[in-house]
Amino acid sequence: MPNERLRGAIVESGLTMEQVAERLGVSPKTVDRWISDPTRKPYRRFQYAVASMLRREVSYLWPDERTAEEVTSSSESELVQLYPHRSVVPKDAWVKLYANASVCFDVLVYSGFWLTEDPAFHRLVREKSADGVPVRFMLGNPSSEAVAVRGDDEGIGFAMAAKIRNALMNYAPLFRLPGVEFRLHGTTLYNSIYRADDELLTNGHVYGVGAYLAPVLHLQRVPGGEMFDTYTESVERVWQGAQPISSPTDYEGADR
Repeated sequence: MPNERLRGAIVESGLTMEQVAERLGVSPKTVDRWISDPTRKPYRRFQYAVASMLRREVSYLWPDERTAEEVTSSSESELVQLYPHRSVVPKDAWVKLYANASVCFDVLVYSGFWLTEDPAFHRLVREKSADGVPVRFMLGNPSSEAVAVRGDDEGIGFAMAAKIRNALMNYAPLFRLPGVEFRLHGTTLYNSIYRADDELLTNGHVYGVGAYLAPVLHLQRVPGGEMFDTYTESVERVWQGAQPISSPTDYEGADR
């Protein structure tokens, strides 16, 4: 049966199919399939966007979906620990996190310079490489506009790009390891994300302060929760659009 609730809500909103599609960044055919084919439900992020746009509950537009209260209840269990600043996170928290990685070892940062100076972390990357665990590093392209803006936001200017270059040099021995990949991104990074399998640490970026003063969330994946997946989907999008590099000096981009 077609999704008449969705069709009716769009009509009542006064929006056309094309306008809904444009606001979501999808094609009109995609929206039409959400209505005509009940097996073609949108991703959760689109469900929330549509519900907000049409001022309806997700569970009204898609009755077999959970209510906002149910999602919130599940997501509360995802939070393992909240730290007010990265500086108060136990020093070995990152090594302990990645020590449990067996299928996923991701580092998404601009520089993450402090981590590049930790011998225990370097040793752990080597061990995971030897065990066949894929290790993915995503650092900011030091020549990108996003890095320049972040440097200005933190009040350190060109030092941000310099930190990335230094971080890459510190990681130089890791470039030769099997299964270890480095990519550079030019995205506006709202969080640094450190993910190991079904756990992650995410360090928020706050305007005007360094990341070491910003909060850190320790999250775990739990059935029905959505925060963890929101962050990991972000990691995947950055990875797909990032530039692979084969050496610490193998980067290019628009000059500031």
